[in-house]
Amino acid sequence: MESNLIDLSTFHDLAETDIGAFSPKPTSIEGNQVEAARSLFQSPDGTVDIGIWECTPGRFTADRSGSSEICHIISGRVEVSRADGEVRELGPGDLLVLPQGWKGEWRIRETTRKLYMIQSAG
Repeated sequence: MESNLIDLSTFHDLAETDIGAFSPKPTSIEGNQVEAARSLFQSPDGTVDIGIWECTPGRFTADRSGSSEICHIISGRVEVSRADGEVRELGPGDLLVLPQGWKGEWRIRETTRKLYMIQSAG
């Protein structure tokens, strides 16, 4: 039997997974937002974090200067805008890629839950 097998991590029903207590969103600029997150997996070197995040309606700033992020919207509705004003609307089932260096704003229209994967710049 091979001794260096890697265990599989599996997660079910991400829409209902408990993600813990909500707290104020530090980068919120409108709406008194609260958020909660639960990390499901972190790479041994700490450069990859995969988890679930949920946030209430409002608006906040986001900065991916030191990392990139892939977001799969599980529930809710959002608008994401770049610094130049371009806006994308997203809802359940949509995928968003925020490359390293991206800066902009999120406007949460309905309480939103997403699966995220953040990769830090080494």
